[in-house]
Amino acid sequence: MGERADATRNRHAILRAAEELLATHGAHISLDQVAAHAQVGKGTVFRRFGSRAGLMQALLQERAVQLREALESGPPPLGPGAPPAERIVAFLDALSRLAAGNLALLTAHERSCATDRHADPTYVRWHAHLETLIAQARPDLDATFVAHTLLGMFDADMVRHLTREGDPGRFARSLRQLVGELLA
Repeated sequence: MGERADATRNRHAILRAAEELLATHGAHISLDQVAAHAQVGKGTVFRRFGSRAGLMQALLQERAVQLREALESGPPPLGPGAPPAERIVAFLDALSRLAAGNLALLTAHERSCATDRHADPTYVRWHAHLETLIAQARPDLDATFVAHTLLGMFDADMVRHLTREGDPGRFARSLRQLVGELLA
């Protein structure tokens, strides 16, 4: 049985409200603000997402859907069929674009999920993908550690700092260079 029409409508309204508030107010938004902006009760937000962390996780998952689909069935080098090193670079490039375009969400997500951010479903999916590719490209490395290290570079403050200094491509370019050296 599918979701009720009003529940679907409320979910979309809450996610859109959170996006709009993040865009105008940055990472410092409350569930009260989201509920008011979505024109739903605060209880509706809590029932649907459980907490601010749950809302931020859902919003990040929604933003990451296209990336997930490209990783699973898109054309190479992001999708299957390219050598592991090329797929790693393509994935990190795509993740750099996602991060740079969603800094307020990334910041809010980090703050909301700080206590258990490595258990976040999106993080777990990205880590597993990277770990598998690193193990294929460089079996001599600790793929688990390297994957965590590379994903750790997507700290919102770091991305913001490196993209606002007049060179928006610096973060992605520097990460690409580091990965090239690592996988050489």
